[in-house]
Amino acid sequence: MNKVIDKLAWIFIQDGKLLMVRSKGKELFYLPGGKREAGESDEQALLREIKEEISVDLVPDSIKYVETFTGQADGKAEGVSVQLTCYAADYTGELSPDAEIEELKFVDGNDREVCSLAALVALDWLEENQYLS
Repeated sequence: MNKVIDKLAWIFIQDGKLLMVRSKGKELFYLPGGKREAGESDEQALLREIKEEISVDLVPDSIKYVETFTGQADGKAEGVSVQLTCYAADYTGELSPDAEIEELKFVDGNDREVCSLAALVALDWLEENQYLS
C-alpha cells in the first residue's frame, strides 16, 4: 500500500513568482507549511506553521482554498507521496526565515531544478492556470 504524507501549504505569489522555502541542510525548495497537530483545523495549522517557518502572521479572514496537489515525497521510498492542501492568504509582518528554514526564494518555471517534486506539481498547475508570469 502506498503511503501519503498529508501537509498544508501556503501559496503566495509576488511579481508573478511563487514563494518557496528551503530547510537548513537541504538542497530543494518547497512550499511553506507543514503537518496538522492533533485537533488542529487546516486554518489553525497553517497559521502556526507559517509563523514558525517564515515569521509572518496570515490574516485568518483572507485564507482561501486554492487546490490540492500530490507528488512523490522527496527523500522517501518510491510510492511515498505528499499531499499538499494549498491555501492563499494575505499576511502581516516581514517575510524572514525562522526555525528550520534557511532560505526564502521566489521561483517560476525557470527554477524547476531547485524545487521538490511535490512543489513542482503545484508550480506547473499555477503556470498552466496563468497565476505565474
